[in-house]
Amino acid sequence: MSRPVLTHVVVSAFATLCGAAPIAMMTAASAAAVHPPAAASTLPGEAATPGRAEQRTRCAVPVVVAHPTAATRSVRALLDVDRVHRLSTGAGQRVAVIDTGVTPHPRLPRVEDGGDFVTGVSGLTDCDAHGTLVAGLIAARADAADGFVGLAPDVSLISIRQSSTAFSPPRPTTDDEPTATVGSGYGSVAGLAAAVMRAVRLGATVINISEAACSAAASSASLADAGLGAALRHAVDRNVVVVAAAGNVSGDGGCREQNPAGGRAQQWASVRTVATPAWFSDYVLTVGSVDSNDGTPSAFSLAGPWVSVAAPGTGLTSLDSRPGSTGLVSGLPGTDSPVPISGTSFATAYVSATVALVRARYPQLDARAVMRRITATATGAGDGPDPRIGYGIIDPLAALTAQIIVTEKPTSARFRSAPRESGPNPLPMVVSTGGALALVVLLTVIAATTRPRLGRPADDGL
Repeated sequence: MSRPVLTHVVVSAFATLCGAAPIAMMTAASAAAVHPPAAASTLPGEAATPGRAEQRTRCAVPVVVAHPTAATRSVRALLDVDRVHRLSTGAGQRVAVIDTGVTPHPRLPRVEDGGDFVTGVSGLTDCDAHGTLVAGLIAARADAADGFVGLAPDVSLISIRQSSTAFSPPRPTTDDEPTATVGSGYGSVAGLAAAVMRAVRLGATVINISEAACSAAASSASLADAGLGAALRHAVDRNVVVVAAAGNVSGDGGCREQNPAGGRAQQWASVRTVATPAWFSDYVLTVGSVDSNDGTPSAFSLAGPWVSVAAPGTGLTSLDSRPGSTGLVSGLPGTDSPVPISGTSFATAYVSATVALVRARYPQLDARAVMRRITATATGAGDGPDPRIGYGIIDPLAALTAQIIVTEKPTSARFRSAPRESGPNPLPMVVSTGGALALVVLLTVIAATTRPRLGRPADDGL
């Protein structure tokens, strides 16, 4: 079986990121029971050793705008950003953005190069625009001229370039080698596990993962993500909060089949599509998307019993990824017209920023306590967790001010309360003996890699 793809969860023509041996996203033949991922004894090493990818397409050219979109202005009001910033701006927190890289921008003054798993050149190179868009929503400094500001503008960022749609595995070097099947991008599940481990080692307090690999529920073992599960648990045990996108339902490379939106989606047997790292809800906050104007669940947001919370994810504005630019952008070029900045990727950025705000205001809280505070103060889920929005839409102001009384040991058990006949839960079991060994192997691989290069990359001219 080929290696699972990682997909940037943005609704655009640039969405699909493939591993060293790309596969197409699989669709479900039936609503079969989900089985736990097998714990791996070894991890694929190609993505953990950077420098193999080759650029195949030109870099993305975002659509520049002078002012934030109406949706972005609605988000500022919905999240009560001005009042939130009187209480916390995220100062002292280090947010690792594991993505397509982050291009330095005048409004992102503190961006550390965390390494490059794509070419080995620099984590401060973003050919896809995606990582810079995410970073801007998290940490952009305010500018009175346009009114745009990130939700946690005083955090520092660690950019780890782990994937790119503009790069693919290298071509064969000799005539007698078979021609490789070239996918639409580069980035693997094993590489994501390595990136998580690197972010922990570099001192991140929050890790943002705006990408996902999807599979039909009946083929969930093909994700081969036990090592990723082990890395996520390692992060939580080291007091790091990991925030991951739920994934987008998209016929052109995303998660292809939506899960039921009703209550039965909370029974594992009814799940049609699974996504990693999203489904490891014991170790991550998994984020769904809602409309930025009215808060209704986004049709493209993959539902599931693992969704923790939701945040605005449609029609947004963020920072331009082109080196030297000082501007804002509202989308990426599409086949017929510009594609808006929409997707669970960007909803995830808002949740990561909220986590940073909480960690700055309540430094005594450990990672799990921060996660509980975020879910406990979310709104709009009704009587119980909703498979589309989890416990509800984030409320940063409430997360910073609410008094939360813990009456029992909180877990994500309410997401896992299906009857026994609905199938086993796939979440907590990836770190058994095999998962632990995978973690040791991964640590060894990372320790052997070259230190990340620091400094601003030159314009590649594309």
